[in-house]
Order: sequence, then structure tokens, then C-alpha cells
Amino acid sequence: MEYILNGFIFHFAYKPDVDDIRESPTFKIFDLLKAKGAEIAYYDPYIPEICETREHAEYTGMKTVEWNKKMISGYDAVLISTNHSSIDYSELAEWSDCIIDTRNAMNGVESKKENHIFKA
Repeated sequence: MEYILNGFIFHFAYKPDVDDIRESPTFKIFDLLKAKGAEIAYYDPYIPEICETREHAEYTGMKTVEWNKKMISGYDAVLISTNHSSIDYSELAEWSDCIIDTRNAMNGVESKKENHIFKA
């Protein structure tokens, strides 16, 4: 990868609206992106800090970023890996220039920007 990404934001929980990280696919995504040199971060209101796990000890103690315009707009891309119902996805559409939506969370969200939401 020629270009190092400033960061990605993920929801970490295994499924929507829970605080369970066991078997979360986000760990694998983190590993793949870090291997390519990306700087990673996450936002998840249900996971304020990653607890110790046997398989992913290197992420123990990592804390969620703050949910605000200054923080979110500072990232090159946002990847949605869990669609929590408590997230204001219209704010996300306003704040981010590149959203990769793997859960159809942005379905129905109106955006003033063009071509910045990608379904994956």
C-alpha cells in the first residue's frame, strides 16, 4: 500500500447493540489493515475499552475515540462493521468523506455529499 491511511473507525461489538466482542470480525479487519500500514482506531459506545482476549492480546486497553465532528472528520475513512441503533448515521454522513458500509447502516440516510458512501 503506497498510501498510509490516517485511520479507520469501527464498531467493535460482535452484533448490534451489545457489548460482546467474542468472535468479532473487527479483530481480523484490524489485523489486515495494520499489516498494510494503516493507523487504526474505533468508536463503539458499547465497548469503551477492549478487554483482554486470548487471540488478540495486542489490542487490550485500546479505547474508543470520542463521537464528535472534529474527531470523526479527522479520519480518511470510516468502516462500519456493526450497525448499532444508537448511532446517528446522518451525523456520520455529514462528518466523514469516505464511509465503507458493510452492514447497510447508511441505507436511507440522506447526505449532501456525493459519492462518499460505499456499500461493501
